[in-house]
Amino acid sequence: MPHSTLSVMPVTEQADNYTSAVPLWEDAQDDVPWLSSETNTYLLGMPQLCLRGLSESWLLKELGHRHWMTLARLAGQSGPSFADEQGAPVYAAFCALSVREADFGDARENENLRITTKLRRISRTQMMSQHRLHLSDRAVGTVEMISTFVRRTAGGGNHSVSRFGVPGFPPAFDKSSTAELASYAAAIRSGRAAKHMGFPIDDRPAHWTLKFDPCPSQDFNGAGFLYFSSFVSFVDRAEWQFARQLSANATTFRRDVFFSGNIDPGETLCAELMDLRRCPGGFSHHTKLVREHDGNTLAHVFTVRHAR
Repeated sequence: MPHSTLSVMPVTEQADNYTSAVPLWEDAQDDVPWLSSETNTYLLGMPQLCLRGLSESWLLKELGHRHWMTLARLAGQSGPSFADEQGAPVYAAFCALSVREADFGDARENENLRITTKLRRISRTQMMSQHRLHLSDRAVGTVEMISTFVRRTAGGGNHSVSRFGVPGFPPAFDKSSTAELASYAAAIRSGRAAKHMGFPIDDRPAHWTLKFDPCPSQDFNGAGFLYFSSFVSFVDRAEWQFARQLSANATTFRRDVFFSGNIDPGETLCAELMDLRRCPGGFSHHTKLVREHDGNTLAHVFTVRHAR
């Protein structure tokens, strides 16, 4: 695939100001308790930073690890070791994440990043974690993550998993307002959602496509799945090709990712740019990741980037 820049497709002006829009899944009501809350501080160095400030890739991996370890502690385990009735491994797979009001560009070496993590159960198989980020005394973003417990089905590889209700956790609250992100993710996966952040979700042809051949040693996790943070990495690499002039000085302000599939090592995927728009302070885009050989959707990714 040849290198391309912004000229390969039209950039439309965005009429709505999505940088100030309130997400559908605003903070939960006070009468819905969190099951766990903990705060940790990180001294930022090269592993935590990128050219434009805080590394979103490192951050997502760390938050995913915090989510996983919190689940283990809630289940009374010293380390995560979930299994079904036959002893087969059970994993917490992310089905949605939302980065909001991020200001990653202000992060600097030797600065302290404080992360407060809370977690609650929202259904028989799903958990939600919320992570509030602070640099010194200023807020620099909130990340919400929805996971569901899954196990591989016989002979299905990474294409076929089933949900599993892990015992040992407190019950879910039937009317938790935090279930909205999970509900919206389910609507997108089932094709019931027509729009998100002003972008249509339909079968129109992509404006631009870039093929990726994920590397087993870099893009897959220890469970053998394409790691959830790699999905975001592929979108950023594609953005660098289809919108290089805009991307050069951009940092993430908001990003919503809705996962719907995975691939096996050795399979390829494509990042399909569905729409690119200017918005106040930067630009936004909807990118779809698909499995190349059968065209199945792996994720819808909606990104708002601010130019610095």
